[in-house]
Amino acid sequence: MAGRDRRLKVGVVSLGCAKNLVDSEVMLGFLAQQGAQLTPNAEDADVVIVNTCGFVEDAKRESIETILELAQLKESGHLKRLVVAGCMVQRYARELAAEIPEIDAFVGLDELERAPEAVFGKLSREHIPDQVASVRLYDHETPRLLATGGVYAYLKVAEGCNNPCAFCHIPRMRGAFRSRSVESLLAEARALAQRGVRELILIAQDTTRYGEDLGWGRVGLRTLLQRLLAETDVPWIRFLYAYPATLDEGIFELMAANSRLVPYLDIPLQHASRKVLKLMKRGGDAEAYRRLIAQARAMVPGLAVRTTFIVGFPGEGEEEFAELCRFVQEVGFDHLGVFTYSFQEENPGAALGDPIPQEVKEARREKLLSLQRRLSRGRLRALRGREAVVLVDGPSPQHPWVMQGRLATQAPEVDGVVVLSGGPVACGDFVRVRITSTADYDLVGEVLEVVGSQVEKPSARLPVVAR
Repeated sequence: MAGRDRRLKVGVVSLGCAKNLVDSEVMLGFLAQQGAQLTPNAEDADVVIVNTCGFVEDAKRESIETILELAQLKESGHLKRLVVAGCMVQRYARELAAEIPEIDAFVGLDELERAPEAVFGKLSREHIPDQVASVRLYDHETPRLLATGGVYAYLKVAEGCNNPCAFCHIPRMRGAFRSRSVESLLAEARALAQRGVRELILIAQDTTRYGEDLGWGRVGLRTLLQRLLAETDVPWIRFLYAYPATLDEGIFELMAANSRLVPYLDIPLQHASRKVLKLMKRGGDAEAYRRLIAQARAMVPGLAVRTTFIVGFPGEGEEEFAELCRFVQEVGFDHLGVFTYSFQEENPGAALGDPIPQEVKEARREKLLSLQRRLSRGRLRALRGREAVVLVDGPSPQHPWVMQGRLATQAPEVDGVVVLSGGPVACGDFVRVRITSTADYDLVGEVLEVVGSQVEKPSARLPVVAR
């Protein structure tokens, strides 16, 4: 029976952020160890694991809708087992078990190694993971299969979060902030480099707080970056999710001095109005943020700055929203994401209510995005005719016969891309291009020459079902 079970086709649907994707890759690693046959198509799978996200109401809704879609496949006989994992399981497994009887098993954040048990039927739906904050911290010895194709890979440097942000209940699911050791991270980074990874992307709930719990104060991330630069040969290193209050400005000096630490700053500010930021339980204000970004740009030539904002948070009136728009216009971000406030009873700021109508939130979001589109279009237009180096990610999802890549100032999945003309080029190549045309967020580049080839061909994207 065990041998037949191991021939089951298993798919993983990974929802939410890159941090969640790493958890999906770990589950894939444990499944591969146990001989599971992996597939990227839910329709072809015998068993599907849904790795849920519970960050905002829309993410929870998407998770529920995905589970219900797959439950229909199970009812029609196309699916044998349905497994649910991730953040929602950590908080709502009992509710999910009561409301969706088609779920066969649950896997909590602290038990990713039990994914094979859930898939092969050794874990029943009566098993409800402890509904407490996670304490797990994986290390370099944990099996992991990359779902990114192998050109780039995420390096999760820490778990959990200590920030009291009023709009977020991640600490109640992911637990207190806890850093991995430098030696574990170096070991994993070296292993990824040996597998042909060309870009390492450091992530955590609050990446700039790395090492604080290890006694390093504000210099932990800089220390880790220095070690990665000195002791690995990965061509590009990037970090995401810089919390402004814990950002070590010495990192800018390191970035300016070493081209392998790409000139890119992802700093989710959430708002510019001091009134709104105070209600969000966030430090800083527009003036402090202006100074920080101006300093970073002065120290790092060609720096790209990405941020995210929340509109429609309680207390954001027309005046506060206008201040945010002026701030975006003045600073001129290279990349920008906008979310509408998602009220959840679990949020620390739930007592503030949800007084702003959804249609107002949506209108503000669209206005801010429209402003950013104009700004981005103008900034990219200035690149026409210039030469730049691009890392080739692979075929375009929209046009598989066309290759695409990214500038150092573009992070995967969240920023624009460079569509390549000419060639030939291969995944993992670094190529020099001439920018021939631009759009709102994307560019087209004519390949002039390959300046760095992939020594080992990256693997194909592993079976995480795209959503």
